[in-house]
Amino acid sequence: QVQLVESGGGLAQAGGSLRLSCAASGGTFSNYVMGWFRQAPGKEREFVAAISMSGRTYYADSMKGRFTISRENLKNTMYLQMNSLKPEDTAVYYCAASRRYYSDTYQHTVNAYDYWGQGTQVTVSS
Repeated sequence: QVQLVESGGGLAQAGGSLRLSCAASGGTFSNYVMGWFRQAPGKEREFVAAISMSGRTYYADSMKGRFTISRENLKNTMYLQMNSLKPEDTAVYYCAASRRYYSDTYQHTVNAYDYWGQGTQVTVSS
């Protein structure tokens, strides 16, 4: 059983930056595909980015060029660097772990992930 804990959320101004962290425990971190999702009030949870066991990265189109996902396997930690933040980035951000890699398309879906963190709130003011 993998436990995931997000941190680093908070309040930022439009155009600003935040760095989220996801600390994992209870499993071999390097064996998991890791992902970030977000959920705004009244909306479905949506894919943000993912990183494979080998470090290959995937991004939702609206995050490309602004967000960077990374992982440090020795620290059992994944990160999401968010730059050029916009008010529409306001959401609860969740990290997730998947025991296997499926396909580029399926890995963008919530069903591909087996473990979830509790989420961290990101609020971007205009």
